Amino acid sequence: MPSVRRTNKKAKRNNALWVAEQLGIKLHIIEVIEEYKDVVINPKHGYGQNLNPCLDCKIFMVNKAQAWAWMEENQFDFIITGEVIGQRPKSQRRETMPVIARESGAEDRLLRPLCAKHLPMTLPEREGWVDREAMLDFHGRNRKPQIALAHKLGFTDFAQPAGGCCFLTDQSYSSKLQDLWTTGGKREYEIDDIMLLKVERHIRPKPNFKLIVGREEGENNYLSGYRRDFTSISTVSHKGPLVLVDGSPSEDDLKLAAEITARFSQGRDASDVDVEITTKDGQCQRLTVQPMATTAIEQSWYV
Repeated sequence: MPSVRRTNKKAKRNNALWVAEQLGIKLHIIEVIEEYKDVVINPKHGYGQNLNPCLDCKIFMVNKAQAWAWMEENQFDFIITGEVIGQRPKSQRRETMPVIARESGAEDRLLRPLCAKHLPMTLPEREGWVDREAMLDFHGRNRKPQIALAHKLGFTDFAQPAGGCCFLTDQSYSSKLQDLWTTGGKREYEIDDIMLLKVERHIRPKPNFKLIVGREEGENNYLSGYRRDFTSISTVSHKGPLVLVDGSPSEDDLKLAAEITARFSQGRDASDVDVEITTKDGQCQRLTVQPMATTAIEQSWYV
């Protein structure tokens, strides 16, 4: 789902729902969480620069759309995507366009209106369902033609044409996912694992545990929903982050974690900070610790 250009004054929104409302079309939502795991873990066509299985992802998504029984039930005749030749280095190349159509099962029912004039005619064009002359010839990474087209069609607020929607293309997120796989000893994940990787600050002081550190009130509130699943640490004497402890820490490890937590609190310059450690079954203990010096937190600890 593409990201949307926003100012701080605009409320966040679900882009797919918003676009469907703006265009007056029905939005169909298909749940693929479990099925999609194999795409991320075992991509047939490999990863891009990070852990992004772009080509396999596109094949999977188009395959879901082209399931013939579903298309017939909803009275669809063909599929449209916004792909542009040369726009993406992994999945949107001239040589990969046929691969997506073939391996998804869509074949020539897959139409790319933005670059159709660079591609062979599809079934919708041959049958006259769409006018090939009205199709476009966009190519390359320049998004100015898409922006100009949006303005021409009267859209003043629209999805960011440069994308940026996939966390797996982000180096930081991919590093955290790779760390999850490496320390867990297997390439697997649950939906909560994926959601927690979105929190920006992950710190692994030792192989047997890591800390997930909230950076601001919104992340702290989000992490609080996982208190029953993890040991958590929070500062008492000073305002500070909520920290989840993932793994199997010893008592000494928890003390180290408390010192790191204090470092990220407003008591970072204080001689002592009171912290509360709460296990996932609700047992609490309080410690008074010295905040770890910034220089003592090794850069290699950051996942």
